[in-house]
Amino acid sequence: MWINFFKLRLFCCLLAVLMVVVLVINVTQVEYLDHETVSATFIDSSGQFVFSQVTGISRNPYCGYDQQTLSSQERMEEDSLLAALHQQVPDVGPVPFVKSTDPSSSYFVILNSAAFFKVGSQLEVLVHVQDFQRKPKKYGGDYLQARIHSPKLQAGAVGRVVDYQNGFYKVFFTLLWPGKVKVSVSLVHPSEGIRVLQRLQEDKPDRVYFKSLFRSGRISETTECNVCLPGNLPLCNFTDLYTGEPWFCFKPKKLPCSSRITHFKGGYLKGLLTAAESAFFQSGVNIKMPVNSSGPDWVTVIPRRIKETNSLELSQGSGTFPSGYYYKDQWRPRKFKMRQFNDPDNITECLQRKVVHLFGDSTIRQWFEYLTAFVPDLVEFNLGSPKNVGPFLAVDQKHNILLKYRCHGPPIRFTTVFSNELHYVANELNGIVGGKNTVVAIAVWSHFSTFPLEVYIRRLRNIRRAVVRLLDRSPKTVVVIRTANAQELGPEVSLFNSDWYNFQLDTILRRMFSGVGVYLVDAWEMTLAHYLPHKLHPDEVIVKNQLDMFLSFVCPLET
Repeated sequence: MWINFFKLRLFCCLLAVLMVVVLVINVTQVEYLDHETVSATFIDSSGQFVFSQVTGISRNPYCGYDQQTLSSQERMEEDSLLAALHQQVPDVGPVPFVKSTDPSSSYFVILNSAAFFKVGSQLEVLVHVQDFQRKPKKYGGDYLQARIHSPKLQAGAVGRVVDYQNGFYKVFFTLLWPGKVKVSVSLVHPSEGIRVLQRLQEDKPDRVYFKSLFRSGRISETTECNVCLPGNLPLCNFTDLYTGEPWFCFKPKKLPCSSRITHFKGGYLKGLLTAAESAFFQSGVNIKMPVNSSGPDWVTVIPRRIKETNSLELSQGSGTFPSGYYYKDQWRPRKFKMRQFNDPDNITECLQRKVVHLFGDSTIRQWFEYLTAFVPDLVEFNLGSPKNVGPFLAVDQKHNILLKYRCHGPPIRFTTVFSNELHYVANELNGIVGGKNTVVAIAVWSHFSTFPLEVYIRRLRNIRRAVVRLLDRSPKTVVVIRTANAQELGPEVSLFNSDWYNFQLDTILRRMFSGVGVYLVDAWEMTLAHYLPHKLHPDEVIVKNQLDMFLSFVCPLET
């Protein structure tokens, strides 16, 4: 009997040990999967849900952003965003300038140029890139921009570029108006330049630096500030208590942290490139240079029949590309009918009894400037704010309109901002009651181009959370997001504000706000599709179209 009891105890002990071993193996495997592979569901560029396997995501350790405390859903989203933007530039080792992409030797061909085109047809263009020795390149990674346009009609639309990673690219266009339509392709940066931009994004995120003035009585000191600061010197911690957005300054030697008066852009680091790398950033050689056609660069498009035309523009799905096009210098969105606010009285009628909040960088400050210049009854109230910085306020007492502009919190490269005016957009949104007479417009992108993408994702995550709360408590509030836009580029600007950087930010913004219940003003396509040169602050005709779209969201056509 005792022998049988001993055998039973021994068997139970062995079974327990075996269960512990199996449990440890499973936990280890789960942890391995958690770090190495994430199953992510996200929305692709066409607006469709895609289930993907995101493997081995590498986060930038800058400022401890790789150690953020994120929920499983937030981490999954961040992984999918970083994976979607992972640029496939093969590591081919050092490439001499003569073997880099030469736009003047490269060419494009219209593949179906002999086809019969109607409005709504697809046009495919094949781009083949070559180096300065006129030899075909065997790998991809170049950043191209493409559009179709009809100068006499002041019409234009962008194309979608697909990189086949072998020196060939395809561009897909939708032909949206009748007449002679011309194709234009430009090389923004060669793949060799993109590799340099990637290195700067990872290794030199502090290449724009900031400063703050501290003052008490007759004593004043200026110290450097940023999202994080190197070394072991004492710091002033100005991390926002509500959003957790980090911001630090080196502590003044004689003054307390509470004596901070102003924030301003310190400058741009110099000497970022080697002589060999500088060759990849030359104006008139390989920055925003046209790629010529081999054969015809235009097609003729005939109108559709009336029955075929019905609902062509308004029946597009949520993932419509392109989102719109220009015709006679007026932007025509493909998903809804946009109104034209050509008379100040039209704008006044739309905004009557409304409070309009504009938050963000100088590209949305342009909206404030346009409205106050175009609408006579909208009178700016002098708050004594620094020029081009704000905050700004305009009032139309007769029609009960209040228009406000406030810049977003740091990082911001303005000349001088009073430290007590450094407000984060998320906190401002949390202070808005909202309702049918409340309108909010947000543009946050340009000042984040030098930082790792995790910094921008965190900022948008905070803003999105505040937007969702605002729409939950006041569903009739109109919230509009202005996207990034292309701009003029030179050798130096490319290192800080390249279209390649801003394209990444634009992609993140669209994905993070998809399905949130906000409206989108597609400034990216509006600048790329237009015939005017790209500018950080687009010309008035483009700004006017942006505001027509914005006001159409506020006051849509009655159907």
